[in-house]
Amino acid sequence: MGNETFLEVILAIFLPPVGVFLRYGFGAEFWIDLVLSFLGYIPGIIYAIYVLVV
Repeated sequence: MGNETFLEVILAIFLPPVGVFLRYGFGAEFWIDLVLSFLGYIPGIIYAIYVLVV
């Protein structure tokens, strides 16, 4: 895991949609994470980390 990915994951823990936005922009991943974050903070974090690491 590079420095950029590490910073994105740290940001995704605090603000999940922002971490995903930095990598994918306003793509489908961002909107899915935004909806999951509104439904529950923890699912948003899990999805954001999954998308950024895999």
